Amino acid sequence: MDHQNAYSKPVTLKNILRFAIPTIAMSVFMSFYTMVDGLFVSNLIGTGALSAINLTAPVIQLVTAISTMLATGGSAVIMKKMGEHKPEEAREDFTFLILVNVAVGLAMTILGYTLMGMIFGNMGLTPEVASYCTSYLGRYLLFTVPILLMNNFTLYMIASEKANLSFFCSVAGGVLNIVLDYVFIGILDMGIGGAAIATGLGYSVTAVTGLFVFGRKQSLLHFTRPVFHLKVLADAATNGCSEMATALVTGIITMMFNWTMLRYVGEDGIAAVTIIMYVLMFASSLYTGYSYGVAPMLSYYYGEQNHEKLQRLVGTSLKVIAVISLVTVAVSFVATKPLVSIFARPDNPVYGLAVTGNRICTLALFFIGFNIFASGMFTALSNGIVSAVLAFSRSFVFMLITMLVLPALLGINGIWLATPVAELMALILSVAMFLKYRKRYHY
Repeated sequence: MDHQNAYSKPVTLKNILRFAIPTIAMSVFMSFYTMVDGLFVSNLIGTGALSAINLTAPVIQLVTAISTMLATGGSAVIMKKMGEHKPEEAREDFTFLILVNVAVGLAMTILGYTLMGMIFGNMGLTPEVASYCTSYLGRYLLFTVPILLMNNFTLYMIASEKANLSFFCSVAGGVLNIVLDYVFIGILDMGIGGAAIATGLGYSVTAVTGLFVFGRKQSLLHFTRPVFHLKVLADAATNGCSEMATALVTGIITMMFNWTMLRYVGEDGIAAVTIIMYVLMFASSLYTGYSYGVAPMLSYYYGEQNHEKLQRLVGTSLKVIAVISLVTVAVSFVATKPLVSIFARPDNPVYGLAVTGNRICTLALFFIGFNIFASGMFTALSNGIVSAVLAFSRSFVFMLITMLVLPALLGINGIWLATPVAELMALILSVAMFLKYRKRYHY
């Protein structure tokens, strides 16, 4: 079969990149969704509305956290079974997990609408920014189920050797988002709510396509009669808990950034943080895309117990990430002012804050890629516990420490330094775990 040929090919840089480049490109285009919203919102509405997008981010990350857990953890479980030559069981589990995601999406939608007013009513925001927040999130929650399906279908398309289709869906969704942002905000004057609807419809492209693709029996993975396997759900949750933890604590840390900025600078500071997060998110999408691209290979070779290919894949991946890290740091330093000027004019107070902050935060790009890959690698190797420890330490423990200590010592510059220092601490832990488990997995 074709999928057997793909996984049986020699592990060379060329073959790895064939697997990973579509997912890297896909991940980059997915990062454009939020960035495009920010671009149109900041230029057509104002930096106050841009602040609102960042203020709603923690709630959005909470909504998608469980889906991320089931998608990444489920992909590892299912592809491991494929490597063990249990395709029918893998397809039953796949269908079951998709249905679980739909149920989760409906529950999270209801919860989001229930708590939305209370969340933004207790943040001490100006009426204008609070109104922006409820308008944006209220429209976004309408697309919760399609967004959760998109998260899952993106990874399962990659695992089913349809990375090019996944990439195409991401591009199509990104283009649709850009066009609809202009139409809804610039022409129809729908405000920040229009930006949320545009984003939701862009995400829906992958969700709708996935329903058709996985509804066909010709696909490596396809819908079949689901079987309720509590152990599969538990395994998927365990393996993917690191990714869920990352999403959850990212939301918590985002709230900490917002509260700290409100204290030191005000709402202009939140807008500056938003711009810097866009830059870091774009760079991080390269590492995330690569990790997603090679994850099915890691899971398959682990299930097959092919230690030679696993070792070669991990070694080559570390070199690729090192190169990407150097390039992204250099580009971010050189292009700081042009990047910031896309979102804020030089005469806007937000501009100066964002330029200084981005130059300091760029240091984190030396370490982020290795930390993302390490967590993703252990998830692919079905060691969700180690992956969760790495992700939780990196995204919460170390960030919490640096966010509490550095701003108290250094003021605003301490806020910007918090991310690079936390990522460096996480890298030390990643290296320790990598060396500790090297003999067990033979990578």
